Amino acid sequence: MSAFSAIPVPAAAPADLRAPRTVEDTGLPFLFLAELLAKVLHQRGQLRLPELAAHLKLNVSVIDPLIAFLRAEKLCEVARSGSSGTDADLSYLLTEAGRARAAAVLARNAYAGPAPVTLAAYTAQVQAQSVAGVHVTRQHMAATFDGIVVNPRVLDQLGAAMNSGRALFLHGLAGSGKTYLAERLRDLLSGAIAVPYALMIDGEAVPLFDSVQHRALEVPAEAAASSGFDRGSAPDMRWVRNLRRPAALAGGELTLDMLDLHFDAHTRLYQAPPHLKSNGGIFIIDDLGRQRCTPDALMNRWIVPMDRSVDYLTLHTGHTFEVPFDVIIVFSSNFVPQRLSDGAFLRRLGYKIEVPAASQEEYAQLFRQACAGAGLAFDTDVFGYLLDCHRRHGIPLLACHPRDLIRQLRDLARYEEQAPQLSRATLDWAWDNYFATGNPSGCALELERRERG
Repeated sequence: MSAFSAIPVPAAAPADLRAPRTVEDTGLPFLFLAELLAKVLHQRGQLRLPELAAHLKLNVSVIDPLIAFLRAEKLCEVARSGSSGTDADLSYLLTEAGRARAAAVLARNAYAGPAPVTLAAYTAQVQAQSVAGVHVTRQHMAATFDGIVVNPRVLDQLGAAMNSGRALFLHGLAGSGKTYLAERLRDLLSGAIAVPYALMIDGEAVPLFDSVQHRALEVPAEAAASSGFDRGSAPDMRWVRNLRRPAALAGGELTLDMLDLHFDAHTRLYQAPPHLKSNGGIFIIDDLGRQRCTPDALMNRWIVPMDRSVDYLTLHTGHTFEVPFDVIIVFSSNFVPQRLSDGAFLRRLGYKIEVPAASQEEYAQLFRQACAGAGLAFDTDVFGYLLDCHRRHGIPLLACHPRDLIRQLRDLARYEEQAPQLSRATLDWAWDNYFATGNPSGCALELERRERG
C-alpha cells in the first residue's frame, strides 16, 4: 500500500483547519522555523513583528518564541522604530553573528518565503481534493464545449475518460485539434483546490505554489461565507485557497530531467516538477514522440505513478521520498499508440481516442466561424471551391485549416490597406502560401487585381 492511500484523511482537510497558534501546531521543527526567520531578516532587513507574521503566513504567537530564541542566542536584537513607546514600535534585525548564521543557512537552501507545510499535511490535502472525485456528465460536456465543433463520438469518449481518472491518449493528424481539446478538458474539472506555498521535506524547503499554473477561481461571496473554516480562528495562511484545478502543458521541450525535483546550485532553490504542481488537475504531454528522449523512456517514467498514484522524487541531499500523484495525464500525439510504446504501457492507458479529420458538415461550421471572426460573409460558392481544392490535392479536412486560411486573407488585407476579401482568387493565394502545393488555378489573384484596377 502506498503512503498516499495509507495516510488517513482527517475530518477536516488541512487547508480548512485554523491557523497554528504554537510552533508545535505547525508540524515543523523549531530550529527549521528559527532559521527560516533568520533568512527572512537577512534578506529583508529590519522588520516589525506584524510584518514578519505577514511574510511567513504565521500567527504572532508562533513567531514570538522564535524571536526569543534568536535573541537568547545573540543572533537577533531589538530596535525601536517609532515614537509611541509601545511594542508596536519594536522591530527586529540580525546581529553580526545572526547575519553570519543566516548566510550559512541560505547557502544550503535559499528559500525565505512563507512557512511550508509538512509532506503529510500536503498528502492529506491532495486526497481530500482528489481529481478522482470529479464527476463529468453529458450535460456538463455539452455546456463546456458549447459552440465548439467537435466530433460527437470523440466528445462522448472524452466525457467517459474524464470520469475514469486514468491517463488517456489522444492521437490523430497534426492540426486535427488534439491540443485544443486537451486544454479544454480542464474546464470540466469542477471544485476549488488549495495549494501550500511550500513543502518541508527532510529539513529542506521546496516551493510548490506557482502563480502561473495556480490561478484563482472566482468564488461567489455566499460560497466563500459558507466555507468549512474553523470559526474560532482565521485559517492557516500557509495555504493558497480557491484555486482552479491546474492544467500544465509540456511539448517537444520535455526531457526526463524536467520530471525530477531540480535544485539550482546557483540560486540554491528547488524547482518542483510540473506534474507535482498539477496535482488535482491535468498534465498534458503534447507532441509525444517528438521529445529529445525516446517515447519508451518517457512513457516508462509514468508506469509507477499511473499504477500506484504516487511518484518518487529525490532531494539534492540524496533523500528519496514519496509524493501523491493525483493527476490525469493526457498524451497527445500525431502517431498511433502502437508506434510509440509496447503493450505493458498501453494497457495502463484508460482510453486511446482518435481525433479524426472533420466531416464536410463540421468543416463548414469551422469555416463559418473563421469567417465570422474576421468579419467576412460566408460564401457558399467559395466554400465549395475550397472543398474542391482539398479533393484535388488529397488534403484532409482538418480543424486548423479554416482559421489559418482566413488569417492569411486578413494579413493580405492589412498589407493592401483594404477590407478582407473572400473569393476564389484570394483563397488560391492563401492556399498556395499555406500548403505550398502550387496555386490551384494559376494567376487568378493577379487577374482579379487587374480587373479591379
